[in-house]
Amino acid sequence: MPQGRAPENIRKGSGLKMITFSENKEIRVLQKEIRDRLAARKAILLVHNYQRPELQDIADLCGDSLELSIKASQTDAEVIVFCGVHFMAETASILCPDKKVILPVADAGCPMANMISAEELIEKRRDMPDAVVISYVNTTASVKAESDICCTSANAVAVANSVESRKRIYMTPDKNLAQYTKMKTDRDISYWSGFCPIHNNLSPEQVKRIKKEHPGAVFMAHPECPPEVLHMADEIKSTSGMLAFARDSKAKEFIVGTETGILHPLSKENPGKIFIPADTRMICTDMKKTGLKETVMALENLEPEVRVPEEISIRARAAVNRMLSL
Repeated sequence: MPQGRAPENIRKGSGLKMITFSENKEIRVLQKEIRDRLAARKAILLVHNYQRPELQDIADLCGDSLELSIKASQTDAEVIVFCGVHFMAETASILCPDKKVILPVADAGCPMANMISAEELIEKRRDMPDAVVISYVNTTASVKAESDICCTSANAVAVANSVESRKRIYMTPDKNLAQYTKMKTDRDISYWSGFCPIHNNLSPEQVKRIKKEHPGAVFMAHPECPPEVLHMADEIKSTSGMLAFARDSKAKEFIVGTETGILHPLSKENPGKIFIPADTRMICTDMKKTGLKETVMALENLEPEVRVPEEISIRARAAVNRMLSL
């Protein structure tokens, strides 16, 4: 399969662009330029699972946001180029304070992360002084700094269960992840009313339609989807969890309830299996802002740089490390 082209086992209408021969040639030239510049800069390229296929294909590391930052911290790279969104680059800065972190597109943000500010969380903590605040890693560094502990979509239940049973829990910013966690535990959990627009817009009606069209397919849903959608899922998994499940499963057809970018690694790893987007509109425009040309420019100028102020970084790192210690 030529680099940059959608694998054949992604069902049509997935939202992934089919690359023409002339475009593919330009892609290869840009990809080589990026790899050459990475070597010259002693840099490492981190690419989130939702990013464009042509970037995923040349990544040093591809995966979930926290997973990428942890792995990058274990390398001797001097520069991190993070193809993702702003909070991810902040997390890399928090966990890799000795490295320069570059986000190729400065305004690539996360609508859910922007739904709560540190000031709003501080105010909420005044109302609930006895609550343990668990913040999803999909938050700004300043929100992490005001939290007791962080969680990922994969370990939210384990993190909640690690809190003393007599204590109240307050989760930010994703109401859907919080409701999923509450459903899977017996803890007293309340939550901020934020959400990921991409996942929250997946409706039960749409899921019913796609399941009817593919009656034998396994439906995998991300915990950021609404509870009524999760109740319809065969498996509830983070992006890395979906990749692992599809790899190990004997099933041949899967409906994928998350951002369509993950269809690329799913299909590359499982050439004999079919992957269908739960909804072709599940495309994060912020994730798609970063392209090869933007990445070339970022490596040329080593900017835009993302650096979290030390007084925030220290406190945010503590919340992340409490989670990792589990």
